[in-house]
Amino acid sequence: MKIVVAPQGFKGSLGPVGVGKAIKRGILRVIPGVRVEIVPMADGGDGTLEALLKGTGGRLRSWWVTGPMGERVRANWGVLGDGETAVIELAKASGLALVPVGMCNPLISTTYGTGELIRRVLDLGFRRILIGIGGSATNDGGAGIAQAVGARLLNRKGAELAWGGAALINLEHIDIAGVDRRIKECRIGVACDVSNPLCGPEGASVVYSPQKGATPQGVEVLEKALRRYAEVIQKELGLDVEDMPFTGAAGGAGVGVLAFLGAELFSGVELISEVLRLGERFEGASLVITGEGRIDSQTAYGKTAVGVAKRAKALGIPTVALAGTLGDGYEEVYKADIDAVTSILSRPMTLEEAQEKTASLLEESAERLTRLLMTGKRMK
Repeated sequence: MKIVVAPQGFKGSLGPVGVGKAIKRGILRVIPGVRVEIVPMADGGDGTLEALLKGTGGRLRSWWVTGPMGERVRANWGVLGDGETAVIELAKASGLALVPVGMCNPLISTTYGTGELIRRVLDLGFRRILIGIGGSATNDGGAGIAQAVGARLLNRKGAELAWGGAALINLEHIDIAGVDRRIKECRIGVACDVSNPLCGPEGASVVYSPQKGATPQGVEVLEKALRRYAEVIQKELGLDVEDMPFTGAAGGAGVGVLAFLGAELFSGVELISEVLRLGERFEGASLVITGEGRIDSQTAYGKTAVGVAKRAKALGIPTVALAGTLGDGYEEVYKADIDAVTSILSRPMTLEEAQEKTASLLEESAERLTRLLMTGKRMK
């Protein structure tokens, strides 16, 4: 028997490799001789860099950049096992995890540091770049990325806009004359963790900015600002981005990489599945176990668990998902190829306690799941 464990990281506690190892230990408690293969997964957000480097035998690197609130941070990036493709995870430079709890302000937070990482890999000679966007502390439409690579975003007086999403409400003109010429030599693929559009009721500001600290009034400002951003991009760059799928990922960062880097936007889990050759790794498996920190209605938008289950179903393999918590509407994932979902929590506990004990909770949950499956196998 072969079981494939293909989880995403559990935010704030364990990366995808650690999650996979914990689940494997739980399975082996019940079936000591079973073949368990760990395939760390991600969707463009937190854990993307770790999953891609582990899955391809890549190398980790780092560089000092501007963090989301203007502070200096040392951001990890990497090189795939092919030695030719640079991997940048937006969350490492512009992520919500970099900001102390309660201190994030998406009206002024910036993706500038992610743009600095892009400049760094260009300086080192890389022309194939994979960028994972998700887990951001920002809602600036990728304007910070654009500014970092040389674009000028100007108000009606010709002055450069300040960092942050709110400033875009005053955008009047885009000057791309200074954009780094080396970008035209690049092939850039972007793994988006959600398929939401830039604006509207399902857009970046309405759906995700409250999670980053935006008040109802702040949401209104950010929505107007991103609409203005989209208007000017269409007028001056000829791109209609307002309702385009994936442009709402990472606070609209999909727009920045599309409009100013000429990048291609993909479903994150689909792109990463291709890079890791997930279908090949699933061949011969009897079961796939995936998981992520929270499964709710948003998971069905194309998060890791659903993407993994889709690949497994194509091969006729059942998929079970382990979640830290189950949120409202988690049942939607049953319509998206996941056969069963269960929480790893064995009793009521605080978030802090759950994060401290994630490894043991995953191990115990995997053991319970395996015992249930083996019991079902023996039923007549």
